[in-house]
Amino acid sequence: MVNYKVTVTTAVRVKATTFNNVFIKLVGTDGESSRTWLASLKGAATFYVGAVSNFYVSCPTSLGKLVLIEIDKKPLLLFPEDSWFPSKVEVRTPEGDTYHFPIYRWITDSDVKLFREGTALRVFDDSHHLGRYSREKELKLREEEYGWDVYAEGIPHNIKADSPLDLPSEVHFSFTKTTEFLYTASTGLTELKLKGLSDCKKNWTDIDAINRVFCCKRTKISDYVQENWRDDAFFGYQFLNGVNPMMIKRCSVLPDNFPVTDDMVFLHGSHSLAEEMQKGNIFLCDYNRLDGVKTNVINDKKQHLMAPLVLLHQTPDNKLMPIAIQLKQKPADDNPIFFPTDSEYDWLLAKIFVRSAEFSEHQLNVHLLRTHLLAEVFSVSLLRNLPMVHPLYKLLIPHTRYTLQINFLARLLLISKNGVFTEFAASGGEGMFTILKRSLSSLTYSSLCIPDDIAERGLESVPNFYYRDDGLRLWDIIHRFVEGVFGHYYKSNNEVQQDSELQRWIQDIFVHGFLSQACPGIPQSFGTVAELVKFVTMVIFTGSAQHSAVNTGQYDYGGWMPNTPISLQRAPPTTKGSSSESTMLQTFPDVNTTVQGMATMWLLSKQSSDFVALGQYPEEHFSEEIPRKLIKDFQEELDVLSASIKDRNESLDVPYTYMDPTEVENSVAI
Repeated sequence: MVNYKVTVTTAVRVKATTFNNVFIKLVGTDGESSRTWLASLKGAATFYVGAVSNFYVSCPTSLGKLVLIEIDKKPLLLFPEDSWFPSKVEVRTPEGDTYHFPIYRWITDSDVKLFREGTALRVFDDSHHLGRYSREKELKLREEEYGWDVYAEGIPHNIKADSPLDLPSEVHFSFTKTTEFLYTASTGLTELKLKGLSDCKKNWTDIDAINRVFCCKRTKISDYVQENWRDDAFFGYQFLNGVNPMMIKRCSVLPDNFPVTDDMVFLHGSHSLAEEMQKGNIFLCDYNRLDGVKTNVINDKKQHLMAPLVLLHQTPDNKLMPIAIQLKQKPADDNPIFFPTDSEYDWLLAKIFVRSAEFSEHQLNVHLLRTHLLAEVFSVSLLRNLPMVHPLYKLLIPHTRYTLQINFLARLLLISKNGVFTEFAASGGEGMFTILKRSLSSLTYSSLCIPDDIAERGLESVPNFYYRDDGLRLWDIIHRFVEGVFGHYYKSNNEVQQDSELQRWIQDIFVHGFLSQACPGIPQSFGTVAELVKFVTMVIFTGSAQHSAVNTGQYDYGGWMPNTPISLQRAPPTTKGSSSESTMLQTFPDVNTTVQGMATMWLLSKQSSDFVALGQYPEEHFSEEIPRKLIKDFQEELDVLSASIKDRNESLDVPYTYMDPTEVENSVAI
């Protein structure tokens, strides 16, 4: 007889304990053990939260190289079946070898579960018939569990589920995450309800009244925004380092529909537009995706959403200053171009309409579509097409954490028929889907890859552009890490081409994420290792760094409503000289619309206490030495970048923290 030492670790996770009997079978290349009851003197504590328990499995002869283990559990007589979350199993063989079996999943029933040994294997490496069988069985089950659904025509597809509880247990929020999310969601609005504000359909009477509500929830940056929201320099700064750094681009030729002349923007002939454009000092933000969008009706009042064009000038002291705003796309007598030299409230209202357009463009295109919806497609496709033993699964599974449930809740609570966005945003309802469809149809691969995007927008040398500075460094660090991992597993382009699971993954993404449209540059297959590395870098960057950049600061920049109105209920001025503070207050959203927006942005900006920072992998899916060393190097590079960002931020009036690796979550989890 020979003995195998089996070590079972139960995760440190609420409700991970089981009091059921647990059984194991070891399967190797030369045979298999009998199904063995894992009994211990620990009794009820054997599989308690965080427990590490040792057992011995006896076999008549050696099993050879271990291929997989089978685990099942049965409830005790008169006891109910419970759920168990083991993290890993380690097996020490009589020959002195140790095999690692990562599990990291809920076992909720009495069915036998198969788990592969932790060495990553591509599909053509899996030569043993039991390995191939378990691989096929796992993917067949996953295809059933992770089905595709269509929420609305013209936008990326999503996971099929009727309720959050209907999602597979592996992708559920933790107990901690669920509790904190519900608490934040309820208290954010309850506080405002108690003040009688959430049902108040009246106009704001003065700025101080907005401030009294705003005082409920504040951050250091939201305080700064409140003090500086009228300032032109701060207005320009937000295009670089606010929650939407994706709109601005260098302007070398004025659009035909934006007839700005030198004498309009440069008094006394101090500059010329042609010269300043040649020097690279003129920038444009064009919200043409919003043109003609059907707007919402809130509190029985038709809302207003513009599609502005904004011209900005980089001054000698490196400030980005707005110099012209046209609120509609088509030039006309009743569509004046506004300038800083106009009356105070003409100019301020023009900026307010831009900031309100910014809210819809940011929330629907930059935030929802380009991070949340794409991350869901990447995740569902991964879970449908890659088994746990595949190196891509091991690399990407930490970057899918909570994404499917948070997106289900977004569809349920934000963009559904009775969702907050649908009811209280100017672009809610039909307009929302118009913008999403336009955004997907105009999406390019290069715009998802920050080095290409920055170059295409001509922003390589813009000063004080911290999103670019931190984002490019993060991209490079992630790219080197991914390159190292795939360089270890794929020695030639031919191996990438031969990996049918890898090819199914990218094809699934193309069909269900990009709806089989020829979005410029989006790959439909992988021909080279370099193509694979770039795409996977984009996937990780999108779900971590990019999402953090466009999500975390929502309350910072939007909590003070006048800076980012969720909706506006009065049309913009068609002539100059008639605007006043009263006009502005009547244009702002009603009280209930304001507080709904504030509460939602507070919720969406709130980090959970079980947050996992970029590059931290508490679940150990890789067992080989080289990828584990690459992970350690990755973490060290992220630490260096974090220290550099913190050092820079000490000298800034408005610190840019959204791409500090310690503040970036591994996945789209909020």
